[in-house]
Amino acid sequence: MQNKYLKLAVIAGIVIILDQITKAIVLYSMPLHYSVSVIPGFFNITHIHNPGGAFGFMANQSSVLRSIVFIFFSSLAICLIFYLYKKTPREYSLFTAGFALILGGAIGNLIDRIRFGKVVDFLDFYIGSLHWPAFNIADSAVSIGMVIFIYYFFFKKLPY
Repeated sequence: MQNKYLKLAVIAGIVIILDQITKAIVLYSMPLHYSVSVIPGFFNITHIHNPGGAFGFMANQSSVLRSIVFIFFSSLAICLIFYLYKKTPREYSLFTAGFALILGGAIGNLIDRIRFGKVVDFLDFYIGSLHWPAFNIADSAVSIGMVIFIYYFFFKKLPY
C-alpha cells in the first residue's frame, strides 16, 4: 500500500471487524460456558468471559480496578503503537503490519472491556485434559503482531 497509515487502518480495521463479528456470533448463538466440539480431543468453540487479562491475570480483582487498569494500559499501548508506527520507515512492511495487528487486537479487546467489563473468548484448544486458555481473534492478532515484533527485535535491525 502506498500510504502507510492506510495500511494501518485497513489491517487494524479488518482485525477489529472480524473480532467483533465472531464475538457477536458467539454471544448471540451460544449460552455462556456452552461448548461445541469442532475437532474432538483438540478444538472446541466455547463461550467464555474473561474478566482478567492474558491467562486470567487480575481476574480476582474488583471489576472497577480491573476496568481502570486494563482500559488505561490498553489506551497507553495504543498510543505507543501510534508513536512507534510513525517512527517506522515505510520499507519495514512486515514490521508495520505487526503493529497494525497489535493495534487491531488491542482495540478489539478494549471494545469488550468498555462494553462488558470483560472479554469474550471462544477459541478453546486442548489435548486431553490440558487446555490452553481460551482466546479470541483479537488475542490472536496481538500474538502474531508480537511474534513479528520479537523477530525484528532479535534478528533484524530495528529502525530506532
